[in-house]
Amino acid sequence: MTATKTISPQHRPHLHQGYGFEDLPALMALMTGAEKHGPAATSTLDALWVLYDRVLDVRPATFGRQDRDRFLLSKGHGPMAYYAVLAAKGFLSPAVLPSFGAYDSPLGHHPDRLLVPGAEIGSGSLGHGLPLAVGTALGLRAQGLTDPAVWVLLGDAEFDEGSNHEAVAFAGASGLDRLHVVVIDNSSATHGWRGGIAARFEAEGWSTATVDGRDHEALYAAFTAAHPGRPHAVVARVEPKES
Repeated sequence: MTATKTISPQHRPHLHQGYGFEDLPALMALMTGAEKHGPAATSTLDALWVLYDRVLDVRPATFGRQDRDRFLLSKGHGPMAYYAVLAAKGFLSPAVLPSFGAYDSPLGHHPDRLLVPGAEIGSGSLGHGLPLAVGTALGLRAQGLTDPAVWVLLGDAEFDEGSNHEAVAFAGASGLDRLHVVVIDNSSATHGWRGGIAARFEAEGWSTATVDGRDHEALYAAFTAAHPGRPHAVVARVEPKES
């Protein structure tokens, strides 16, 4: 069995203090062993923070409530940013972050909803998150729960999978207005569309916005834009950082 790592001394004084966005890089730095997915994680960091800090109605104390908002991480192959944000918001202890990827750690290279507090789905394989989000929104509607919002974050390369295109078409035709999609567009998709990714959603009747994926105010405005009767997609453009 691999020994669980311990949190470094310089981070121990902050374990019980509030965290801000500026603390996330240090939290992410506690997780090692998946460096090949580092860009996949850092590209989502800003969008995840704005969602959990200012938009989602979900907290550790209320996670079991049926009227909570749902967040589904489809882009689960780079979960370090997700784990850092969950730790910053109190869903899990920062002390567990250094165990990332260890045999006896709850924090796998793909998140497991049975092991990670706050995770709604197990994810990592491309093309699953959006169809699951559509099913979640339909299920809530069938139960008469019209307040909870369903959010799903996916990467642009996931649109190489046909399951996402079917989900986009179904959700638009069904008017799932409590469904929200955040697409992290870092130009990694094999295929593209004239007019950009948003055009694919617009063709199926969705409300859309395309913004700078590092601009928190632009992300917040796009996340909270009104879209009566239609699902909403936000394309967050994230340019690769210079090495």
